[in-house]
Amino acid sequence: MSAEVLLRDIRVAGAGSELLPTGDPVDLLICGGIIVDIAPSGNLRHGGEVFDGEGCWAIPGLWDHHVHTVQWALAAQREPLGAARSASEAARLMASVSALGDGRRVGSGYRDALWTEPPSRALLDAATGTTPTYLINADVHSVWLNTAALRREGFIGADDDGVLREAPAFEISRRLNAADSNVADGAVQQAGRRAAARGVVGVVDFDMAWNPEAWARRVAGGFSSHRVECAVYPAELERAIAEGLATGSEIDGTNGLVRMGPLKVISDGSLGTRTAACSHPYTDGAEGTGMLNVSADELHALLVRAAGAGLEAAVHAIGDVATTIALDAFTATGIQGTIEHAQLVRYADLVRFARLGVDASVQPQHAMDDRRLVDRLWAAQTSVAYPLASLDAAGAGLRFGSDAPVAPLDPWQAIASAVTRIDADHDTPWRPEERIPIERALRASSHHGTRGSAEIAPGALADIALCAEDPRDADADALRTMEIAATLVGGRFTYGG
Repeated sequence: MSAEVLLRDIRVAGAGSELLPTGDPVDLLICGGIIVDIAPSGNLRHGGEVFDGEGCWAIPGLWDHHVHTVQWALAAQREPLGAARSASEAARLMASVSALGDGRRVGSGYRDALWTEPPSRALLDAATGTTPTYLINADVHSVWLNTAALRREGFIGADDDGVLREAPAFEISRRLNAADSNVADGAVQQAGRRAAARGVVGVVDFDMAWNPEAWARRVAGGFSSHRVECAVYPAELERAIAEGLATGSEIDGTNGLVRMGPLKVISDGSLGTRTAACSHPYTDGAEGTGMLNVSADELHALLVRAAGAGLEAAVHAIGDVATTIALDAFTATGIQGTIEHAQLVRYADLVRFARLGVDASVQPQHAMDDRRLVDRLWAAQTSVAYPLASLDAAGAGLRFGSDAPVAPLDPWQAIASAVTRIDADHDTPWRPEERIPIERALRASSHHGTRGSAEIAPGALADIALCAEDPRDADADALRTMEIAATLVGGRFTYGG
């Protein structure tokens, strides 16, 4: 296509300057991937491609700041278990699932914290027999396996209930995700097209793999649906440093689509697995207050090493104890980056995000999915659960994401949840004091969130989503189902057009 594109007869959501009155139809000229001019409709000369927006509303293209790309892409090939109301029901569902080409049965999305009957290896064995069977928790911090699967993976005898948690669970997920590259890359291609259809122009990829190589291969194979910032985990940190991969550096052979992201450290567990490190005990009878996956000293050493190499940090911290320790590590090392999830935050820690310049990378849909878990498991906690308005009011930067496949990769779900605190299953807002305005939710869903610089203006990168209606006037249902007319990445149509 031509390097010059004219978007004709569009409106810019949130505009309100003398040069760009709110709601007035305009033409937007793109050249070389940059917005070069905006003027009232019919006043721009052009010599390239023309797209008639028919009054669509332009917003900065949407980013999902937390995605596990391959696991998200492969989810379509796995049995959905979110509707299972008991361990027995989940086991029965898996008994009728066909094995994949590698001989494994795989399901995902169960929430055993809501069950009265705990998972057991004997129960799963009785239903699934000798076919290796794997059930991945919705939060991905635990995996339930039958004896055949435990034996195949070398974990036989490790846990009598057949449930592996935290590091062993991550290892199982890593192995399941290490599909034939042709299969995985094909699934990623399809998933990228689905994301573009929702206005997505970029994701931050937290796959547990050597992502620079994988993304160079995918781009060489034709992937072009969105931009990617790919993370590295501690096991590959020295390799990233040796290859000179600082945060923001372009990955060779990716045509500018892929850049190096942060060092990702999983500092504690999760709410659903009851392993998030909290200051008060869980209230469902589970023992303890969660766990740290890395000690405070280990986290400090990792961040020092990353900072010296020019890498930012993305520290997974769900419980309030883990969040405090993560903020302490950011304070001591001076590294920049994000705390991922921040689902339980002490009141005294809210302002520390802003003071340190550390953004809260959060998943608003999780609050809707987890509201019953919070009421059941965190009833004794005195910190703020799933804060949005509290963090925003304290001056913290917000970045929205999905944690796909934990929640669907659809920024409109995150936006709707943040603005309304309701979802399709509940019409009563949950903790409505934590709602934020639509303008802040849209900004949090743009590149680098509320402290980012994404905008629709001359000189800005032409990463744009065209909406069928003004998101600022949409209710919860309209936000979740927002119709996207077109998506552009660097002035190139990835959807519509």
